[in-house]
Amino acid sequence: MTSTMERHTGHWPDVETVPRARLRASIARALFRRVARRLPINAVYGDAPAQGPALRVHRPEAFFRRVGAGGLIGFGESYMAGDWDAEDLPGVLTVMAAELATLVPAPLQRLRALAVRRAPRRDRGTVEGARRNIHRHYDLSNELFAEFLDETMTYSAALFTDPATATWDSLAAAQRRKIDRLLYQLMVGPGTRLLEIGTGWGELAIRAARRGARVVSITLSKEQQELARERAAAAGLADRIDIRLCDYREIDGSYDAIASVEMIEAVGADYWPTYFRTLDERLAPGGRVALQAITMPHDRMRATLGTHTWVQKYIFPGGMLPSVPAIQQHLGPLRIIDRLSMREHYAATLRLWRERYQERAPAVAALGFDEIFHRMWTLYLAYSEAGFRSGYLDVWQLTLDRSGA
Repeated sequence: MTSTMERHTGHWPDVETVPRARLRASIARALFRRVARRLPINAVYGDAPAQGPALRVHRPEAFFRRVGAGGLIGFGESYMAGDWDAEDLPGVLTVMAAELATLVPAPLQRLRALAVRRAPRRDRGTVEGARRNIHRHYDLSNELFAEFLDETMTYSAALFTDPATATWDSLAAAQRRKIDRLLYQLMVGPGTRLLEIGTGWGELAIRAARRGARVVSITLSKEQQELARERAAAAGLADRIDIRLCDYREIDGSYDAIASVEMIEAVGADYWPTYFRTLDERLAPGGRVALQAITMPHDRMRATLGTHTWVQKYIFPGGMLPSVPAIQQHLGPLRIIDRLSMREHYAATLRLWRERYQERAPAVAALGFDEIFHRMWTLYLAYSEAGFRSGYLDVWQLTLDRSGA
């Protein structure tokens, strides 16, 4: 496997090169001034003093050229390059996320199709494409994720008793509470045949096996598979947990319960019908599915279908967030019988991850991740937190069966 040092030091051509784009830079400058007047954000340049949420532009010419040439991708790349910063990064991004649909004037939005980039075909969620996409994120290194995740190594929204008072010391218990609610919804107990689509690092499989279930858990990440197997063996449950390196389209058998936690986001819109058909085909009569899914508003989902975003380019290639109506559209014979929004809980989870990551930044650098990667990961965590804080994003625990009861 290519080392993290080779993959994340000195290989950032679109960040290290400032595009020419002088005309587009002028348009971006004018739009930025308009946005700064409308939003409660102070746009400041250099070392000028600022009060309240402030976006501080260090290199204006590079900043506007990147934004002009790449839109929101350029906005993210300009942060990675150090062209701008913010003392309260999630605060600034939260204000922007709340107004994301109106940042560009309506007349210019009609020209959006001419300006935005299309998602690369190589990132589509085919069987081989999905393997590449998962490798690029989840195989960065187990050590990286261990630096900012809690002891459960759970990389999805936690369920706190009160997200407003969430602390690092309460995170592991909140992750187990989230998993236990899913297993309760699935009625997992002795003898349950459970399929988990998306292993993570094994915590759900371990907790299900402790309830007496026999678990088949699938992942496309070799690093996740190795560590999850180690954790299952350390828990004395290796005989009850079968962790396979395979795609959801390659699994066979019949299962009493299926759990899929924040995996649908990696499927890609073209393959949502296949994903839900697979759930139906693998589910035994009388069984249930527990789906935890990050969602976005339906109109925004429709507007962004097929476009290439900063998150897709640098964080989750091939990914696409569904809306709840899009999920309902593709359920087939399955029906939602229970739903729980965890939006505020995810904002709290991401805040804790972000704070932990910043604390552990020297250890991350020692793993071979360079400064551009550090700024990219910082922006990713703050950007995601802002999405949930603003209400632009939501996350749902959905329980499905064929009864519709």
